[in-house]
Amino acid sequence: MIILVINCGSSSIKYQLLDMKDAKTYCVKAKGLVEKIGLPDGCLTHKPEGKDKYVAECAIPDHKIGMKMVMDALVDAKHGVLQSFDDVDAVGHRIVQGADFFSGSVLVDEDVLEKIGICCDFAPLHNPAHLLGIAAVSEVLPKVPQVVVFDTAFHQTMPDYAYMYALPYEYYTKYHIRRYGAHGTSHQYVSRRGAEFAGLDLAHSKIITCHIGNGSSVTAVQDGKCVDTSMGFTPLEGMIMGTRCGTIDASIVPYVMKKENLTPDEMTAVMNKKSGFLGISGRSSDCRDLEEAAAAGDKRAALALKKLSYDITKLVGSYIAVMNGVDLIVFTAGIGEHNSVVREQVCENLTYAGVELDKAANKKAFGEEAMISAPGSRVKVALIPTEEEMMIALETMQIVKNK
Repeated sequence: MIILVINCGSSSIKYQLLDMKDAKTYCVKAKGLVEKIGLPDGCLTHKPEGKDKYVAECAIPDHKIGMKMVMDALVDAKHGVLQSFDDVDAVGHRIVQGADFFSGSVLVDEDVLEKIGICCDFAPLHNPAHLLGIAAVSEVLPKVPQVVVFDTAFHQTMPDYAYMYALPYEYYTKYHIRRYGAHGTSHQYVSRRGAEFAGLDLAHSKIITCHIGNGSSVTAVQDGKCVDTSMGFTPLEGMIMGTRCGTIDASIVPYVMKKENLTPDEMTAVMNKKSGFLGISGRSSDCRDLEEAAAAGDKRAALALKKLSYDITKLVGSYIAVMNGVDLIVFTAGIGEHNSVVREQVCENLTYAGVELDKAANKKAFGEEAMISAPGSRVKVALIPTEEEMMIALETMQIVKNK
């Protein structure tokens, strides 16, 4: 079954075209990444099987333009891998927020689209992008079934005391206000693969997974199930991110609104689109840009990067306490897989818990599976590239076959 997987992030579109037989028998016919959406130096990197990599650099103002670039690349005469879109059997989409409407993956229909739209309030940077991706595919592949796979599903095993906020209880019953989390597909995959890679029994393990990218979250996985996660009612909660502020004192919100005469929507935009790396540095939402600026002496860029490491360290430490120990810490996603400095800064403050980093192995580790803890470390630390797309393709195949 030929499955196109679309993974729209807040400033990126990852995609893969897979020929799926089952969970262990599949091949990737093409994959790529559209990144820096909304920035002047946008880029499409397209990697077709058996052909040279294709790179297009240009401004990519929004996800709709980004999706058009993806679809054009797949059928291009020179670097495409499809004769026509008729070769595609199904399309699977990653959806960040399904609230409590969805407990698993489903086929797309009008009711599903409406509920994903309702959840835009919970994930204002992501769900609108997902809807754009679904709409773009529908224009080109109107008869091809589309499946949505929700990031929130993996986090449904959290106990009530972990997902509840200490607000009046009727806000939970009336408005569904609770912690939902995000990046669930990624956390599920890397915890399973990390346990296998480290030689652990997933069903009897304590794992902390750090998905660190433009959007970031940390999850505590005990015996294969999520027991807590850093993102909350929306993906805004938790650590500093590309343009999101992470956890702040809630009283800051009305205070700034009054001082700046902002509407609720304007304040939401400040916290989601003008904060984080961009807000502190005043320069960029991209970690790579901040590294260059910090190396050149930009103190605000350096501050943003230091806060990232600090925030991750606090979350990991709190989840060690929640699970009364940890067997494995996993780093994944764009920054987690490629930034050895962040990994080292986090681990150097976890020696009390039994973490001993192999600094040489950590510096060499870049985008591929690697054990970066020292051989004698009581807690193992690994780099595991996330495979959200394969997980989404597998879910899509199963649902389409069973429909």
